Amino acid sequence: MDVPEPERRLAAVVAADMVGYSRLMEVDETGTLARLRTHRIELIDPAIAKNRGRIIKTTGDGMLVEFHSVADAVLCAAEIQRRMARRNMDVSPARWIQFRIGINLGDVIVEEDDIFGDGVNVAARLEMLAEPGGICVSGAVRDQVGDRLDDIVFEDLGDQIVKNIARPIRVFRVRLEPNAATAHEGADSAAVATTITKKPSIAVLPLANMSGDPEQEFFADGLTEDIITELSRFRELLVISRNSTFVHKGKAVKVQEVAREFGVDYVLEGSVRKANDRVRVTVQLIDAETDRHVWAERYDRDLADIFAIQDEITGAIVATLPGRVEAATHDRAKRKPTDNMAAYECVLAAKVLHHRSTREDNAEAQRLLDRALALDPNYAHAHAWKACVLGQMWVYDWCADRDAIFQQVAAELETTLALDDNDSDVHRILAALNLNRDDHDKAAYHQERALALNPNYDLVVVQQGELLTWLGRPEEGIDWIKKAMRLNPYHPERFWSHLGRACYCAEKYAEAVEAFSRITRPDHTHHAFLAATFAQMGNAVATAAHAAEVLKREPKFSVAVHLATQHYKREVDRKRHEAGLLMAGLPA
Repeated sequence: MDVPEPERRLAAVVAADMVGYSRLMEVDETGTLARLRTHRIELIDPAIAKNRGRIIKTTGDGMLVEFHSVADAVLCAAEIQRRMARRNMDVSPARWIQFRIGINLGDVIVEEDDIFGDGVNVAARLEMLAEPGGICVSGAVRDQVGDRLDDIVFEDLGDQIVKNIARPIRVFRVRLEPNAATAHEGADSAAVATTITKKPSIAVLPLANMSGDPEQEFFADGLTEDIITELSRFRELLVISRNSTFVHKGKAVKVQEVAREFGVDYVLEGSVRKANDRVRVTVQLIDAETDRHVWAERYDRDLADIFAIQDEITGAIVATLPGRVEAATHDRAKRKPTDNMAAYECVLAAKVLHHRSTREDNAEAQRLLDRALALDPNYAHAHAWKACVLGQMWVYDWCADRDAIFQQVAAELETTLALDDNDSDVHRILAALNLNRDDHDKAAYHQERALALNPNYDLVVVQQGELLTWLGRPEEGIDWIKKAMRLNPYHPERFWSHLGRACYCAEKYAEAVEAFSRITRPDHTHHAFLAATFAQMGNAVATAAHAAEVLKREPKFSVAVHLATQHYKREVDRKRHEAGLLMAGLPA
């Protein structure tokens, strides 16, 4: 009986390996695995699929991938390395996840779903020659690709002797150049670009120690550093570094001179005073253009645990300040002619309109976001908020083709991730998108990433409470929603809706009624919840009144259709909601 010859074919083989895997696992095994899984789900696997690659095998810290096209293999590797570099920008170097990648074009032996042979071995050796975050390719890959790929340059490293390969291998290092077309375009319109991409900027001056106690100096400096660090999480703020602002420590300064020195719009200054067992921190935000106070606050605390106080005050300042900066910047924008509004100001105005949750305001928000993207097509945050505004249109059914709008939301988010996957808004919206698909695991994943990127962002915090409610943990959800309300005392009314639903699921019906009653313009879904809640409480009169309002506003309402829009993971939570609606006499 003849033994069939093994199948052979020419393939582009990519070998990738994570740098320092063992060290990171030893320090933080759970966190390292979670972050590696994050990168796989959000970046690596989609990049491979987009470039028509096939994952052959994975190990704990690496993978082997086959491509039919050498160009696709190089483009995929370049995309992964570029985007990983951007992701690491918001992480301390000790926690960086980096990959080495080697690419070879060679003969492989195919056996079921695996590949072997010289083509694979060379790719693995090339990967070992690559620098962290780098790519090395064989001479065969360089010869095939030539100069056909924009933004990619090959640097000749000469012939290299590698382990277990008898012949020398010609090796090239891939240099990932900036996009030439974009750079040229930016050079032609530098003045416009400066206006378009300008974020509101802030310098935090060292807080003055007014207590007369030199030992409190560390508290003032630590509080200042914490505020700078936490503000830096807000990607729509440009925050001057600690090393820059601390040159003014202990000096009498004029705010407008500081603003000119650093080129910022706003300055935060303040003082710390300790007296007996109390500590007082005073801060004020100043608009450098007008030299007027935008916001001021005073915090008085017992000096029981000075570090806990530091954390509490930092959180309070950081939770409030970005909103005040946004409001002040929005006031500035309104004072300018519309034609001179920058892309950021368009996005800011769109956010304000979005939170009003009306069809007309939603349409205007879309117009402003489209204008922002016309000014700056690569403005990731504008793409994220366009997805958010389109999502609102989808939720409220303000569109003729809901499927098309849903696909548009997904497309905007995909664009945003490619431009900047460290934006908390991107992951917040992706969590909401996946929740609407009833993909609770993916929703939780993106929500966790959003919360890690910006734990003081009220929209992320309230969504954490909303998600926990859907997951069947409403008691925890209530705590998160109330925290969001504390972070933003001027929160959108929909926060009350989230709180009402969480209280209903926790069977805290009186609190649910109170929350829903705070909504000034309730729609038929709010009345449906109130009808169900009063039915659970046994209040027949209130139940009948709200049930009548539901059918008056939505004559085609049915319990089955309504429940299809609810995203409970546990059947017991869905059944509780269904029972309340049916007890209220609403049509099944």
